[in-house]
Amino acid sequence: MTKLIATSVVRGSHQGESHGGVYLVDFDNEKTVQVVDWNTADIDWQGRGWDRGLRGIAFDGDRVFIAASNELFEYTPDFKQVASYKCPALMHCHEIFVYKRRLYLTSTGFDAILAFDLDNNQFCFGLQIKELSNGGGYGGGTFNPNLAKAVSQSNELHFNNVYCDAKGLYLSGLKTRGLLRFDGRRVEKIMSLPKGMHNARPYRNGVIFNDTASDVVRYVIEDDEHLCFKVPQYAPEKLLNTEMDDTRIARAGFGRGLCDVGNGVIAAGSSPSTIALHNVDTRKTFAQVNLTMDIRNAIHGLEVWPF
Repeated sequence: MTKLIATSVVRGSHQGESHGGVYLVDFDNEKTVQVVDWNTADIDWQGRGWDRGLRGIAFDGDRVFIAASNELFEYTPDFKQVASYKCPALMHCHEIFVYKRRLYLTSTGFDAILAFDLDNNQFCFGLQIKELSNGGGYGGGTFNPNLAKAVSQSNELHFNNVYCDAKGLYLSGLKTRGLLRFDGRRVEKIMSLPKGMHNARPYRNGVIFNDTASDVVRYVIEDDEHLCFKVPQYAPEKLLNTEMDDTRIARAGFGRGLCDVGNGVIAAGSSPSTIALHNVDTRKTFAQVNLTMDIRNAIHGLEVWPF
């Protein structure tokens, strides 16, 4: 079965309008249901995405976690909100990831990765990363994310993805130009990738990511072999709100959101909110679903729905 959960951000929306939501997408039965409509007014409405919409998605048993810009929400599988969590160091969060008993979050506004203790329900760790001068690599410093002004705001690397396995914590963003890994002692770049990417993470013997600037999803293998899948495109006359289609607000074909479905299949998101299924083994895109033709509405988080 291929059932996914997706979040969206409506870039350039105004107060009083919905600026994001949560959707369950059942590819097998060709059914899509919006389960959360996000329209809070308590956000920053300046340009582009900013505080709008809902972001990363992760699970811990029967707990469903969904990130907003500066808050982590906990839901039941039927989308009853049971708790929310904040800390001073969470700002412009993008993706999140659960590994063992911690949930990791990108804090883009601080060039940092935060950890949330799933047993004690509290933020417990922060890692801020800076690019060293003169091409000297990267340096990382740990901090207490619960202390105000423990670190200063920074958005030089624009982290938008985090992934974790036994080898370490993998980080990437718009300006990292590669996939970074923190092994508990140091931060190093393990593969060079294009600027402007989203969702880079290890996959099989390589890396998958949204090459957003090139409107493709790529699978890059260690021996430099790679394959790519084109982001779905639509005839201009079918698009809505095209008067806002510019680099500051929104554009069609903006690729973001990516997950491993299994059996060689990956799912990728784009705008206007579309999810496509790509088969790495057959090298073919074999299914896609569109949620709206509003180009402001872009997929953000994307995961396999486990319930």
